[in-house]
Amino acid sequence: MHDKKTQTPLHTGELEAQRRFGAEGHWNEHNLGMIRDHLPPAWAAFLEAQPFFFIATANDRGDCDCSYRGREFNAAGVPYPLLKVLDAKTLVFPDFSGNQLYNSLGNLLVNPRIGLLFVDFRNRARARVNGAAALIEDRHAYEDIWPTARRHVRVTVQQAYPNCKARIPRLVPAQPADGWLDD
Repeated sequence: MHDKKTQTPLHTGELEAQRRFGAEGHWNEHNLGMIRDHLPPAWAAFLEAQPFFFIATANDRGDCDCSYRGREFNAAGVPYPLLKVLDAKTLVFPDFSGNQLYNSLGNLLVNPRIGLLFVDFRNRARARVNGAAALIEDRHAYEDIWPTARRHVRVTVQQAYPNCKARIPRLVPAQPADGWLDD
């Protein structure tokens, strides 16, 4: 995911936007060092501790979809892990039963590019992970971690970087009221 002409992790569109909008050169070698092609060691605990993340995918025409992935709970109310970091280049998360539209999974079948956004509102921190996804259709592959998952998504990390905490409100999660969108 590097621009081959400039050896930067930024693509030509990002470079052109920086040129047009007066930020050319802002992302110097020091700043670009925070965009990694792997998960730094401390990130595993941070990512696995989050209660949810946002997922972005696009189909083969570039039509986008953004959705939410949250934890599933067992019968006793104990949450299953959100995801597992397998190594510095790989993470996996479960796919549970849902509305059966398969927006994200359908996109991944024709375009493996994926973006994950993690926001910790309590501590005002966020992280991005971009990569290539593959569906693991064997529902038993991670049965010991997610016994009710229908399948899993394995992400090979291509970019991992923190975002600044500017404009992240400090929020304390609360339990939402059931059915408020159903009315």
